[in-house]
Amino acid sequence: MTTLIQSFRTLAPSYRALFFDIWGCLHNGVTPYHDAVGALQEFVSAGGYVVLLTNSPRPNTETARQIDAIGVDPNCWHLIVTSGDAACASLFAGEVGTRIHHIGKPEEDVFFDPALAGIPDAKLIERVLFDDADGIVCTGPFPGKAHTIDPYKNMLKAARKRNLPMLCANPDQYVDRGGIREICAGLIASHYAELGGTVRLYGKPGHHIYTLARQRLRTIAPAIRRDEILCIGDGIATDIPGARSAGFASLFVSGGLAAVETGTRTDPDPELLRLFLAKNNIDPDYTIGTFRN
Repeated sequence: MTTLIQSFRTLAPSYRALFFDIWGCLHNGVTPYHDAVGALQEFVSAGGYVVLLTNSPRPNTETARQIDAIGVDPNCWHLIVTSGDAACASLFAGEVGTRIHHIGKPEEDVFFDPALAGIPDAKLIERVLFDDADGIVCTGPFPGKAHTIDPYKNMLKAARKRNLPMLCANPDQYVDRGGIREICAGLIASHYAELGGTVRLYGKPGHHIYTLARQRLRTIAPAIRRDEILCIGDGIATDIPGARSAGFASLFVSGGLAAVETGTRTDPDPELLRLFLAKNNIDPDYTIGTFRN
């Protein structure tokens, strides 16, 4: 059974680096979680390293700009690694084709910039209408169509008939934006996979993003061992199983996506937490209601 803690300070001395989720743990898409920012600042001040590890289709440079605009203090982290970083190599190698139909928002167009991805030998990718595509890239829902899978069903059925492969640059299925739940690319990709479509999924819980995070961490802290890294997140289907399969300890933040199911305000209800973890058949090493010291 997971160990329930009330303060990250009790764990901090055991770890030298954190792979820390962003949305739901550091901010809600609108405002920062100041207790979380403060706890990370204290960890950094004590000599720890923080890698923000996020299922965002944006390159890490664009994600840095995004969280800065939200008001997250840059002194609480060292590096950002995104699912977009992990997925770009596949895109620009042409693994889902070179004539691509994009499902996503205009602000996610940066995913298609090989210079931002740092890929010098990129194949030329042409973005086309659906009828002309030989592959699909899904970075998220279309603008104004973020609350249900229904607007995508007919397109996905047509894509399946044509056997179009899909690259999903954000495996998350839902996110809470300022308290309003929205669908993510992962839900669209999951529905396509259920239809029998071929999906290349990058980001947590897949191994690519953890490998990339360790590689980048070594550039600033080469001596940190795997058992000195703690993965922290609120995604019971992404953050926690991803950490486990990659061989890292995990801290589940129950007050994010699972706040209602676990009865979390400041701390989770122990019995609701037990039932929630049993339902999802996973047992994180530690659980905290909201990330704080």
